[in-house]
Amino acid sequence: MTGHHTVLVTGATGTTGSRVVARLAAGGHTAVAASRRTPLPTGAARAVRFDWYDPACHGAALYGADRLYLVPPIGDPDPAAVMLPFLRQARAAGVRRAVLLGSSAIPAGGPGVGQVHAALPGLFDEWAVLRPSWFMQNFTGDHLHAGSIRSEGVIRTATGTGRVGFVDADDIAAVAARLLTNASAPPATDLVLTGPQALSHDEVATLFTEATGHPVRHLPLTPEQLRGRLSATLPEGFANLLTDLDQAIAAGSEDRVTDTVERITGRPPRALREVVEEWAAAASTARRKS
Repeated sequence: MTGHHTVLVTGATGTTGSRVVARLAAGGHTAVAASRRTPLPTGAARAVRFDWYDPACHGAALYGADRLYLVPPIGDPDPAAVMLPFLRQARAAGVRRAVLLGSSAIPAGGPGVGQVHAALPGLFDEWAVLRPSWFMQNFTGDHLHAGSIRSEGVIRTATGTGRVGFVDADDIAAVAARLLTNASAPPATDLVLTGPQALSHDEVATLFTEATGHPVRHLPLTPEQLRGRLSATLPEGFANLLTDLDQAIAAGSEDRVTDTVERITGRPPRALREVVEEWAAAASTARRKS
């Protein structure tokens, strides 16, 4: 059984945050949507302005919340600098449970969100860190890969033949919602989340070709080519980080699958083919109506 909880969801209009809000509301919990952006996500009880870099808005955002879903500021190489003061304020305000969105590529104590991960045990008795693999929605949403698939039929990476256990954002949200609301405390550890199979980007391109009926190919880049391409639109430090992650994939760092989604939610994770076929069907319907 679960009681009623008020959960402050940061990044509430984002890929996982919007889905967490919807799942919390469906479960009868109060989801407070914290974001710099609008519109209000489906199911949110109320919206609060929230900016990691503006401490003046943090107190009002925390009002009434007893649990937190934490999405680090995107692209910040040192999120701990802004997140840890907020988390100390949250603990003082009565928050007792926190679930942090991390990355399968970054362990506790590692760079970026790894520093926040390492600090959580000293801040909250009830906590978990979700470390998902790369999102399936990177190919269907607003990511660079999705854009190049739609405009050019190309996926560009420096991953070579390395495989990734791509995970559906809906599955990430399902795990987060369960850990935020269960009567039992979350496991006070990190959880690596993947889909049911690891795929290379060549295999992803083939899957898109079959699902959409339009040719999609994977165009391998050298690390230097990828870094130059990313640096044209992203800060240099973030472009370097993303390039390093691609190189790690090429070396096999993400070639794994876990049972975390099924173990926490009671159902198996969704396959990329299913997600892509749904996306392709929705896109086809939208074109017919336009």
